[in-house]
Amino acid sequence: MRNIIIASTSTVHGSGYLGYILDHLKTFFKNANTILFIPYARPSGISHKDYTEIARKAFKKIDKQVKGIHEFENPTKAIKNAEAIFTGGGNTFVLANQLHKNNLINALKQTIQNGTPYLGTSAGSNICGLTIKTTNDMPIVYPPNFNALGLVPFNINPHYLDPNPNSNHKGETRETRIKEFHYFNTQPVIGLREGSWLHVNNNSIILKGALTARIFEYNKTPYEVETGIELNQLK
Repeated sequence: MRNIIIASTSTVHGSGYLGYILDHLKTFFKNANTILFIPYARPSGISHKDYTEIARKAFKKIDKQVKGIHEFENPTKAIKNAEAIFTGGGNTFVLANQLHKNNLINALKQTIQNGTPYLGTSAGSNICGLTIKTTNDMPIVYPPNFNALGLVPFNINPHYLDPNPNSNHKGETRETRIKEFHYFNTQPVIGLREGSWLHVNNNSIILKGALTARIFEYNKTPYEVETGIELNQLK
C-alpha cells in the first residue's frame, strides 16, 4: 500500500522550510517518531550534514526526529528499517546519481511500495515519476540512466511556471519544454505549481493544495485540473 506525498517545493513565498505543508505532514507521519532524510540532492552544494539540520529544525515543530541517511553505516538497511522517509529538493541528477552510486534505487522503491510513508519535494518528487527527464535542473553529473522509481505512471515537473506575458524573456516556456519532451516520449507529465502536491494513497492519486495543476498528455492539448481531483487514470 503506497502512502506518498509528491510536493512541488519545500518552501513557498512567506513560509519557512516545509511551513506550508507541516500541518498535513503531522497527520501524514502520525505513526512515525523518526523520519529518515535523504539529503543527496544538495541544493547549492550544501553538505549532507547542513541540509539534514534544516530538515531537522522543520520537523521539530511537529515533534518529529530526523536522521540523515549519511549518518548510517548501511544506507540500504536504513531505508528498509525506516519508519518514514523524506527526500529533499536540489539537483535531480545529483540525487539520482548518488542513489545509484549507493545501490539504493531498488531498496527505496520496494520500501515505499510496501507502505513506508514517503515525502518528496522538488528533486525528491521527480524521482517518484517514470523518469527524471522533465526536471528543471542542469545535468551537472551523469547518472547511469534517467529512469526514476516509477511510483506513479507519469512524470513530474515541479515548480511549474505559467508564461508571463509581461516578461522580457521570450525564450522557451515550461510548456514548450514539455512539448519537446513529448516529441520523443509518450508518458503524461504533471506540472505542479508551487504549494501544490499529490497525495498517493494506494491506488488513489489526488491533487492537493490551493492551485490547479497542468496536465500534458501525448498528442493532446494541455489542460488544467482542480485540487481534489483524482489523477490515477493518467497512463
